[in-house]
Amino acid sequence: MYDALFKVVIFGDSCSGKTTLRKRFMTNTFIPDTRRTIGVDFETKILEIDSLEVKLMMWDFAGEEKFRFIFPQYVYGAMGGILMYDITNYSSFSHIQEWLAILKESNQKFPLILLGGKSDLDDLREIPWKLGMTAAESMSMTEFVECSSKTGENVNETFVTLARIMLNNMMVNKGVQQSIIV
Repeated sequence: MYDALFKVVIFGDSCSGKTTLRKRFMTNTFIPDTRRTIGVDFETKILEIDSLEVKLMMWDFAGEEKFRFIFPQYVYGAMGGILMYDITNYSSFSHIQEWLAILKESNQKFPLILLGGKSDLDDLREIPWKLGMTAAESMSMTEFVECSSKTGENVNETFVTLARIMLNNMMVNKGVQQSIIV
């Protein structure tokens, strides 16, 4: 049994690293040759956070434009999200506003982490860290992080941070005074 259950959507452009992120989080291994997601992939994982068991239902949404029309249906009921871009691909970064517009149409509001993926490829970087941070702040994102699914850098931390934020929100909504530190 678990203390909390949260639906988390992972979205962003195709090839930004969403599936390798999810796979790294699930298995703690890097799987470089993942197949493209068709529609949505779904997995669950239970984390222990401050002696609470938290079950995350992760919905990995396909980034190809032809699937975007179904995104509002899959985001329904989400309690947290990760909007991911590839730090080596400016195009994936430039589409953040489009993803946020689709999210806004769904009338869903939840904590959102802007995640720059593939930080191990710093020599090929097209989006400076500062630009990612500025974008997250200007778009009122909850957090900004860069990670590498290849090395594992900040992968678990991203999901744990999001889970803590969702737990805090749950406690506040239930009127519980206890705060879980992020």
